[in-house]
Amino acid sequence: MNGIDFELLHDSPTKKAVLLFHGLTGSPFEMKKYGAFLFSQGYDVFCYSFPGHGERISEIQTATWVDWCEFAQSKYDELRPKYDKFFLSGLCLGAAMSVYLAEHNSDITGIVALSTTLFLDGFCIPWTSCFLPLALRTVIRYYYSFPEDECLGIKNERTRKSLAKLMSKTTVSMDNYPLSCVRALLKLSKNVRKNLKKVNCPILCIHSKYDNLASTKGAKIVIDNVSSELKEYIELNDSYHMVLYDNEKEFVMDKASDFINNLAGKNIGEEKTSECLCC
Repeated sequence: MNGIDFELLHDSPTKKAVLLFHGLTGSPFEMKKYGAFLFSQGYDVFCYSFPGHGERISEIQTATWVDWCEFAQSKYDELRPKYDKFFLSGLCLGAAMSVYLAEHNSDITGIVALSTTLFLDGFCIPWTSCFLPLALRTVIRYYYSFPEDECLGIKNERTRKSLAKLMSKTTVSMDNYPLSCVRALLKLSKNVRKNLKKVNCPILCIHSKYDNLASTKGAKIVIDNVSSELKEYIELNDSYHMVLYDNEKEFVMDKASDFINNLAGKNIGEEKTSECLCC
């Protein structure tokens, strides 16, 4: 444990758990409220910092997408055998990682993917991003960062100000996106998109129509291409990227818990007639 990672365990043994994954240049801190909510629903909850993130943020320049995947798989391998029902949920990079694990593991009970970031094409991405493919192939990626835009991924102004104040006093997240980190995310995205047909577990994607970092394109590609018989897409209209902290946070958590609770009460694969709610 590094002081940012968290494990929420019930006193009496439980047979169901959720492994959470945080976002790009973020940390488990951004998942704590969500984790506490799921814990209150009766789940053991786990969340750990990706390599180069959290208190190890100085290492982010050297962390690769393979490092992230191997780390996530190792946590999954460690925890999965202890539970009958095991769910994955993540935000941004964490959502993409949840899908990646589902492509490589057949015993996942279900996934809740929030603000799935397979492309950096939200409204805050600068026009200079057209030069991104060139820059990512050169040493420039070690020296340049995209600055976090002023909205910080949050539409609610009061929450945004509180977050800005917190970020100025802590190192639980970065206020920019190093190109080396962006390169790693895009490599992960490419790999995820190639293998979506391998995903068979139930999946819920929640994404805002006004996501400042990633448009709905990535989430819709996931829903349209996974092989899951139970797949649901929910589009938000009053949030930006950080859906767990914005105007619709209660709605997001309620929908996530409803989805997970429904699956936790059934045997894996029992649901065969659920409707895909794609927009």
